[in-house]
Amino acid sequence: MNSGRLEARAPLLRVDGLEIQFATASGMAAVVEDVSFDVSPGEVVGLVGESGCGKSVTSMAIMRLIAQPPGKITAGKIALDDLDLLAISEREMQEVRGNRIAMVFQEPMTSLDPAFTVGEQIVAAYRRHRKVTRREAWDRAVEMLDLVGIPNARQRIREYPHMFSGGMRQRVVIAIALVCEPDLLIADEPTTALDVTIQAQILDLLRELQAKMGMAILLVTHDLGVVNEMCDRVVVMYAGQIVEVAPTAEFFGRPRHPYADGLLGCLPSDVSKKMLTPIPGTVPNALEMPFGCRFHPRCRFADRELCEISPIDLAPLADGRLCRCAKAEDLIFTGVLG
Repeated sequence: MNSGRLEARAPLLRVDGLEIQFATASGMAAVVEDVSFDVSPGEVVGLVGESGCGKSVTSMAIMRLIAQPPGKITAGKIALDDLDLLAISEREMQEVRGNRIAMVFQEPMTSLDPAFTVGEQIVAAYRRHRKVTRREAWDRAVEMLDLVGIPNARQRIREYPHMFSGGMRQRVVIAIALVCEPDLLIADEPTTALDVTIQAQILDLLRELQAKMGMAILLVTHDLGVVNEMCDRVVVMYAGQIVEVAPTAEFFGRPRHPYADGLLGCLPSDVSKKMLTPIPGTVPNALEMPFGCRFHPRCRFADRELCEISPIDLAPLADGRLCRCAKAEDLIFTGVLG
């Protein structure tokens, strides 16, 4: 985790009031609703929550990769600097993808084309956005494989994806994503499909490359241990909405939303002293969202008059962080660092 505070800078990425719906047999379902957050230049932001809370759909929307149909962005704005990503044409968006914003997915084998060598795939990504000769592009591909730690890069660049291990394939995917030195890297569960040792290597690599290239990272994950190591700020999602936004140290030291506290209660910080406490219940169905606070059916602090009657806004607290809880100023949680 970056230990120092980042200087106040204009956001690189701004997501405002994002809403995404999907067509189902039972009607339209809002899987993301009223989602707003930003990422500053050089900042690492963790987007966290249980499976099904809307993290990956939000990241796909930023890349304009939501399949239409069945999905549709029905409200909101996504801006990269002063460029409105939802207002530009698909052709203009193709110039943004891989150039200014790049994405690393969780399963490297499905991100690589088995019919082409890894070198050909890096070269294609580079020449898509840079006017260079094929020789220059191949030299750049070798440079990128060296950068992500693949030995004998000049030889291995002519090999096919199936000739690489899972960890090495993920390094290739990272090389493709970073070949044009994007301003923002979206990493969607980049280590989920890897064993623990390789996970640590990939995270170390991302941390090293982020420091070297100065890019911003939006890290989409359910692994709070990874967030604690990597991120400057944490954005917590639940049932398609953001429920808390906080600097990483403050989040782990004292969460303010009951759902965030519940997530930390599931974190094995020291099982010899503290039993893990699961969150009861499950994430609600997108077609049957609870009224009021969406977490109230699972929340031990829920109050009918405050939590179940009216929708709760994401609002600033006295300490500056954002929280979607009517009782946030009254609840005191110690967190894993307390």
